[in-house]
Amino acid sequence: MAAHNHASPPGRKALRHVALLSTGGPLPPDVRVTMHFHPDRTAGDRPILDSMAADGVYRSQFVTGTGNGGLTAHPGGDRWRWESRIFAGAYDHAPARERPVYGALNHRHDPVGAAPRFGSSYFRLTAEALARTTFCYPDSSTEPVDFGVAAHCSLIELARSGGLDALDGHIEAQIHGPVALDADVEALVLDPSYRGTAVEAAAHRLPCPVEWHPGFRLGVDELRRRPGYRGQRYVDLGAEIAVGGSLTPEVVGDAARSGRYALQDLKKVWHCLARFGHPSYRAGAGVPECGRPPAGGVCPKER
Repeated sequence: MAAHNHASPPGRKALRHVALLSTGGPLPPDVRVTMHFHPDRTAGDRPILDSMAADGVYRSQFVTGTGNGGLTAHPGGDRWRWESRIFAGAYDHAPARERPVYGALNHRHDPVGAAPRFGSSYFRLTAEALARTTFCYPDSSTEPVDFGVAAHCSLIELARSGGLDALDGHIEAQIHGPVALDADVEALVLDPSYRGTAVEAAAHRLPCPVEWHPGFRLGVDELRRRPGYRGQRYVDLGAEIAVGGSLTPEVVGDAARSGRYALQDLKKVWHCLARFGHPSYRAGAGVPECGRPPAGGVCPKER
């Protein structure tokens, strides 16, 4: 499959509009966009990696109906309204398959990716994909007023001084045009809890290299010290599903597939694991940014 270095007409309109709102110099040439997801989940009744292998492209929530944030990608829903606002209505009447897909700018070169809030694993896109990507800070759910494109982006400085929680302080990326797994992806980067599992086997069937990051792991003792982060009920749930006294992405995924727990509840458990089981946090260095909760205590994506 040839590389997709151009966007659809609505995508080009969106890119032009955001470029007019953007200030600053060009992005550093070594930054990449990462697109996060949970690789052990399903799309419909099919494992998500199998669906990706069959399709050969990464599809938006408007097409799949699945996602790891709020599920509002439908006409009149929150995601639809946010896109209409940011892109001046460019996609209001576009087919679902033409809408952008989402990632985050890994300006810190974090080995676990730029936005683990949305999944333990990620696709790392090529440098060429930056040319058809728009950016905002904070996340589009907050109705941001600061935007960027590859040629003019002052968002890195804003993000580094923004003081948002480590799971909320990412620079959101919107990629316009298809993301082909064999042409636009440098690698699929997996959590090591999936080594030797069906997820690893499925990953090797994709037309892109497979890599591994240092991994998320959170002990129950540490989890119990964090009831104020997402709430005591999610601490209790995390302790219930833990295996050998620890949570990993595979453990949370097994609980999700069991059908015994509400997926929105498990998402909050994942947030605790992603925040306090981050490899830098485990090493005593803390995670990027201050760790304060968002204004009002609840991110708009969780409402």
